[in-house]
Amino acid sequence: MGNLTTATQRPARTGAPPGRQAPRRTVTPRMRAGGVRAVWGAVLLAFVLFFAIPLLWLLLAPTRTDAGLVSGAPLGFGSLRGVGSAWRHLMGYDNGIVLIWLRNSFVYSASATALTLAVSIPAGYGLALIQFIGRRTLLMITLIVMIMPPTTLVIPVFLEMNTAHLIGTAASVILPLSFFPFGIYLAYIYYSTVIPAELLDAGRIDGCGELRVFRSIALPLARPVVALVAFFAFVASWNNFFLPFVMLPLSSTYNLPLGLNDLLEGTPALNPALGGTDVPIHRPEVALAGLITALPILLVFAFSQRFLVAGMTAGASKG
Repeated sequence: MGNLTTATQRPARTGAPPGRQAPRRTVTPRMRAGGVRAVWGAVLLAFVLFFAIPLLWLLLAPTRTDAGLVSGAPLGFGSLRGVGSAWRHLMGYDNGIVLIWLRNSFVYSASATALTLAVSIPAGYGLALIQFIGRRTLLMITLIVMIMPPTTLVIPVFLEMNTAHLIGTAASVILPLSFFPFGIYLAYIYYSTVIPAELLDAGRIDGCGELRVFRSIALPLARPVVALVAFFAFVASWNNFFLPFVMLPLSSTYNLPLGLNDLLEGTPALNPALGGTDVPIHRPEVALAGLITALPILLVFAFSQRFLVAGMTAGASKG
């Protein structure tokens, strides 16, 4: 009986012991961080491909023929002879009007950028460091106008330019583009956070007037923000389409973005409603025109990159 009782009390030794579970794999912080980095890497790669593939196609399209773009590999390379052919056809379009559009773009953008700097930097300095009646109200108006869509101001600006009999002239584009509230805001932030008021007060104690203080002390110290405002103003002026579209009725006064739209509308391959193929402009020529439009912006960015980084990070380490 004693042996029988002992035998019935012992569990059968088959399989895993009761109550014991299989060991779980522990997720360490290092593994979790690696998974997060992998997800972020995949997202960044998707964005790079999304933006890089159209740019790569734009670079390769002028090297190929129109038929090759339609039936060949999407990202294939043609030949340098194809670039020369596309260039000749593009320059021959409407008696070389593309070069006129290029010249107009430089005139409009450079003039508007110069006027923007002449207005935005002193305005930002005054709002940041000079106390006067209505200062906060003026700053709020600047911020409100800055966040408004530019198209909402086109009709009032058009009526204003029409009253001044400036429609169709370069001034109808340059003057509105010179109104750049974002540049004023950038200068205001820079002077508020970087330039010490004690340094300006020292100049005033030495007998400098307000204009001399600005010209001799504040302006030389603001070279990073001057470059930053100049870059953004130039890019905004160069890429502006809607304002020239409203203000300029003649194709000889177009800038490049507006002229590129005219080129697209006049290309039978891209506008089937035209019919016929006697126009010497096809997809490679339009792609080359797009490259010409984007090239000045890339060059300005490449040469001013150091100043842009300094301007964007100015005041970040101030305590």
